[in-house]
Amino acid sequence: MLITDSKTLAEFCATVRGAPFLAVDTEFVRERTYFARLCLVQVASAEHGAVIDMLAPRLDTEPLQALLCDPAIVKVFHSAGQDLEIFFRAFGSVLGPVFDTQIAASVAGHGDQPGYGALVSAILGERVDKASQVTDWALRPLTERQIAYALEDVTHLARLYPILAAELQRSGREAWIAEEMAALVDVSRCDIDPLQAWRRIKLRHATRKALAVLREVATWREQTAIARDLPRGWVLRDDALTEIALNAPADEKQLERVRGLKPGFARSADGAAIVSAINRALATPEDWPPAPERRNGPNADSSLVALLQALLRLRCEAHGVAARMVATRDDLERIAIGAAPEMPVFEGWRRIVFGDDALALCAGRIALTGDGTGVREVTLAATDADRGVEA
Repeated sequence: MLITDSKTLAEFCATVRGAPFLAVDTEFVRERTYFARLCLVQVASAEHGAVIDMLAPRLDTEPLQALLCDPAIVKVFHSAGQDLEIFFRAFGSVLGPVFDTQIAASVAGHGDQPGYGALVSAILGERVDKASQVTDWALRPLTERQIAYALEDVTHLARLYPILAAELQRSGREAWIAEEMAALVDVSRCDIDPLQAWRRIKLRHATRKALAVLREVATWREQTAIARDLPRGWVLRDDALTEIALNAPADEKQLERVRGLKPGFARSADGAAIVSAINRALATPEDWPPAPERRNGPNADSSLVALLQALLRLRCEAHGVAARMVATRDDLERIAIGAAPEMPVFEGWRRIVFGDDALALCAGRIALTGDGTGVREVTLAATDADRGVEA
C-alpha cells in the first residue's frame, strides 16, 4: 500500500514494530543537488509491506524514525551505503543493526557484488521489473507501476534475508558477516567531513605541495557544494581540481589557464576563493600531508603479484567467497613489496581465508603448481631461509 498520511503511517509502524527484521529501501533523486532528496521509503516485514511517500504534505515521520532506529530490529538492505547516508541526514542517526544482502551474498558464495535482480533470480527464481528504476521519483502523482516496483523491491528482500542468514549460519560465517555489518554502521561512513574530501581524489605523481593544495581546494569545494546544495562537480569539476592541485596557480591570470573552468570563472568570487585557498595551503609547508608511499617501485615484482592473484582466486573458490571481498589488486601489490602490515586482509576472517597464506607464499613456505586440471597449493617442508642457508 501507499502511505500518504500520518495516521496510516503510525498504524503501519505499530503493526510491524514487533518484527525481528524489516526489509528497507529508498527512492530518491540527486542529479541536481548535493544532498539526496528522499522521495519514498519502502518497508516490509515477512507479512506486511508499505511504500511511504516522504513528500506527502504534513506527513509526521516520527513513528517511522522510531521504527527504523529500534536496535531490536534488524534492518535489511541491498547495497546499503547510500540508503544509510540518506537516513543519517533525515534522522540524525545510523540505523543499526543492519544486514546487507549484497555483502552477505558475496560472503556466501553468490558471486562478486551480485546485483539485486541477479540475486532475486538466482535464489528466488523470480524476475525483477526494473523498468521504473530510473523514473523521476519526485513527480506526483506516482503511477501504479512505480508503486508496485517500489514495493516489490522490499517484499523480495524480506524473502531473501532468511535464506541468506540460514546459509551463513550453516557455513559458520555469521561472525564474518557481523564484522562487515558493524563497519557499515560506523558514523564516519555516513557523516560528511569536508576536511576529508580531498582523500577521494587521486593525483598521479603527487607531491606534498600538490596534496596540500588539493586538500585546501577540495575542502572549499565541499563546503561550497553543501552550502548551495549543488553537486560538487557543478561547483568545480574533478579534472579542474586535479590540475589546480598539480600547478598551484598563484593568481587569477594563472587560474584562467586551467582547463575545465567556465569562462569568467577565474575572475569570479569563486575564482578568488580558490586562489585564497591555494595561498593558505602554500603558507604552511610544515602542515603539508605526507608524500604517498611508492607502491610500484623496482621492488614490486609483477610475477609475485600474479602468484598472489592466483592464490587469492584459489583460496576464495575453496571458501566460496568473492575475491573482491577479500583483497584488491592494490592490496596484492602492497603485500608483494612487504609494505602493508596493517591492512584489512590481515584481520578477522580475511586473514583466515587469504592473509596468512599470502604471507606464507611471499616467505616461500607454500607454492602453487599445476596438477593437470588447474592450480593447487603445495606446502613446502622448509626453505633455504628457514635452514639458514645463504643464497
